[in-house]
Amino acid sequence: MDAKLIKQYGDELYHAMQSKQAVAPLTARESDISIEDAYHISLQMLNRRIDAGAKVIGKKIGVTSKAVQSMLNVHQPDFGYLTDDMVFNQGEVMPISERLIAPKAEGEIAFILKKDLMGPGISNADVLAATECVIPCFEVVDSRIENWQIAIQDTIADNASCGLFVLGDKAVSPHKVDLVTCGMVVEKNGKILSTGAGAAALGSPVNCVTWLANTLGKFGIGLKAGEVILSGSLVPLEPVKAGDFMRVEIGGIGSASVYFT
Repeated sequence: MDAKLIKQYGDELYHAMQSKQAVAPLTARESDISIEDAYHISLQMLNRRIDAGAKVIGKKIGVTSKAVQSMLNVHQPDFGYLTDDMVFNQGEVMPISERLIAPKAEGEIAFILKKDLMGPGISNADVLAATECVIPCFEVVDSRIENWQIAIQDTIADNASCGLFVLGDKAVSPHKVDLVTCGMVVEKNGKILSTGAGAAALGSPVNCVTWLANTLGKFGIGLKAGEVILSGSLVPLEPVKAGDFMRVEIGGIGSASVYFT
């Protein structure tokens, strides 16, 4: 795909995010769009956000669990960029009706890095050594593509369907919790909605971060000390609307909650 089209689609997705007006799938308009093209489009969208004042504070891995892959009919992971205007703290309300188009919430484990990671060649041991702590998290994904009609190229171009996220107020060392067997319980409006375990995300959230470090390394991009890394959902996506309250509890780590307006 030539540079002019990459810029056009990146700008289109940026404007869709700003206006909250979804656009037709890119794959319906460009049948030969490649995954590499999609990542270049994503970077154009990100650069527009940075030009408008946003700052990159981390990365996210998307489409890691079988449940989410089946829901979206996308069968490989992807990644996107987290910016400072996306993050909310425990106890803050999240104005999804003002910011998002078709939000869906998912419970995750967030990694906070204390050392840089630069792939390829990163191992799980490297990831654990570079991780300061893990924190319960809700990611609220969104799609600038109409009706979530996405192929892998669409969601990659759309910054891995990033929306907003909230971090819990408790952090623990990754060495003090079994990230494979730790259980997750998600509640919506006071009722248990879904359960999962760390193994739901590519066998372990650590595997997800390792995959991300090695995949980004191929593009010459590293994970940096201080960054937040969202490791992927352990449960199915849940549509949310203003007035909903959600809480996630992760065994051995803690909880996070969010009220949507």
